[in-house]
Amino acid sequence: MTINSVKNFIIPFTICLLAALALYPNPSLDPETYSTEGLELNYNISEELAMVSQDHTFKQSLFTPHLGKSFEGFKEALAFKESRGDYFTVNTLGYLGKYQFGAETLKLIGIYTPNQFLYNPELQEKAFVANAKRNKWVLRKDIKRFEGKQIGGVKVTESGILAAAHLAGPGNVKKFLRSYGGNNLSDAYGSSVKFYMKKFSGYDTSMITPDKKARVTL
Repeated sequence: MTINSVKNFIIPFTICLLAALALYPNPSLDPETYSTEGLELNYNISEELAMVSQDHTFKQSLFTPHLGKSFEGFKEALAFKESRGDYFTVNTLGYLGKYQFGAETLKLIGIYTPNQFLYNPELQEKAFVANAKRNKWVLRKDIKRFEGKQIGGVKVTESGILAAAHLAGPGNVKKFLRSYGGNNLSDAYGSSVKFYMKKFSGYDTSMITPDKKARVTL
């Protein structure tokens, strides 16, 4: 049998076989037996992190889980605003890490070695929680008094208060609330207590327990 004869036989045979498979699919492959139930499929792409060029090809594609209004969502949203989530950054004013802590604030929660803090992500995460617990204790009466009220066009929530306290300290949040928005401190980069109160409102921070003596331990 010549090569041409083999080709003339194999090609029509292959076409017929593929057509038969398409017309008579394997009965054991029942699509109703497959389900996405229970799979975590709720993901989004940050507009700032996933940019698409004009020809619709991805310049950068970074997929992150959608954390919603959970406490983890609160932490990550605040961290992105502070440092774009970079544990190892130091800003022009000397604030450190993912959550941009100042040295004096770190001392309040038991951290006296900024260099160790900067290169230890676990320590930074624990520092954030400890500082939030301390701020919640300082502001506990103000949270009870003002939560749910409108101040300066912003609905006051516990998470908004804690975020603003992270920015400006609990004392300046007290001043903002008790002046009904008249005393609205801004940091050196222009972010204000009111802005943080609005931007980070409505997150679930109930797992943060007020603690006057909150300290970081590894």
